[in-house]
Amino acid sequence: MFLTNAYFVPDPQLLDVLKQAAARGVDVRLLLSSKTDSDLVFQAGRSYYTEVLEAGIRVYERQKAVLHAKTALIESVWSTVGSTNLDWRSFLHNAELNAVVLGADFGNQMHAMFERDLEDSRELLLEEWEQRPLTLGLKEMLARIWQYWL
Repeated sequence: MFLTNAYFVPDPQLLDVLKQAAARGVDVRLLLSSKTDSDLVFQAGRSYYTEVLEAGIRVYERQKAVLHAKTALIESVWSTVGSTNLDWRSFLHNAELNAVVLGADFGNQMHAMFERDLEDSRELLLEEWEQRPLTLGLKEMLARIWQYWL
């Protein structure tokens, strides 16, 4: 399960689905942005990194550009591309639209694009993440308080 998204502030259901998939041995990877146009959303999203990394979900941050893609690939045959961010606003308030494509041909193309994006990304490892400065952790906690309104 490969997810690419500009904003990752998951609701409890999405977070549970991702963690359950990883617990079943599914290769769950999140490709997220390392740069943003919304620092509050960015920090709220990063407040989930410890939890997802502990669950065995691999997290990558795109390094060379602001990431704005919103895609998902499941089992190489179910793909979606659209405008939906993985955040509360997109799920509950915005009029978002995604196209779902079934089929291995398109799925293989999506997989290849995901792998190319990983080349310009940095994988975050739990041990390194836990060593980040305390000031960043504080920013993440404060931003998470406001996540529903972001």
